[in-house]
Amino acid sequence: MTETVREARARVRELLASAGCDTPEVDAELLVAHVLGTTRSGVAADRDTALAAGEVDELQRLAGRRARREPLGYVLGEWGFRRLVLTVDPRVLVPRPETEIVVERCLALIARVDEPRVLDVGVGSGAIALAIADEHPGARVTGLDLSPGALEVARVNAARTGLAVDLGIGDIFFGLPPGPWHLVVSNPPYVRPEEIERLSPEVRDWEPRAALVADGATEAIAEGARDVLEPGGALVLEVADGDASRVAALVRDLGYAEVAVTNDLTGRERVVEGVVEGVAAG
Repeated sequence: MTETVREARARVRELLASAGCDTPEVDAELLVAHVLGTTRSGVAADRDTALAAGEVDELQRLAGRRARREPLGYVLGEWGFRRLVLTVDPRVLVPRPETEIVVERCLALIARVDEPRVLDVGVGSGAIALAIADEHPGARVTGLDLSPGALEVARVNAARTGLAVDLGIGDIFFGLPPGPWHLVVSNPPYVRPEEIERLSPEVRDWEPRAALVADGATEAIAEGARDVLEPGGALVLEVADGDASRVAALVRDLGYAEVAVTNDLTGRERVVEGVVEGVAAG
């Protein structure tokens, strides 16, 4: 079967729309671009070019996976996060745009420290840790995760990006490494068990449950970080939509100062931060 890029994109878009995917147009363009080894703009420029038979078959295979609501990042095998492109698979969450705001707050809080010691709790794919290492070259970043599989992906991404981060096993419910740290950051599991069935199929059926659901994770990290941050050090947490006020109150009750809430790109309160009182060391 002969098929042009334009026809292939339209066919995939219709398939994904009928499957209930939220962004079938964008997903179709990204899948076609991936198969052709080009970009979305390249897809537009080459819309009348015919696909080779092997390309048609590969596109059909990948589009079928996406139509089963497998996350697009898993289908492509990689996902963009700030300035990086990271390997992702079902051992880790696909990095979200809202988590980029977490990184922004982290970079602002350590901007005046030449070699900040940073701990990323629940490192997953390495998105936060590697973005901080990339955008603050002096940062000495450590990432912890309870999942050996997640750590394997993070190591792949450290090698892929050429960025130096220390990675290791860590369980938030047994305390954090002593540091002292200039910054502790986490995107912890914050979905309540009763909420999981209401999530999209991409999240509910494909992403690692342990990275999504864990009662008390936010509380454990906030409490543990208080004991290992140096005076003037900061805690930054991503939180569930609608939960920022509760987490901010928790952080204040634990004795943090300068507690603040930052909205994500959609205007939802998404990031909570606080500072251990005292003067930070340089």
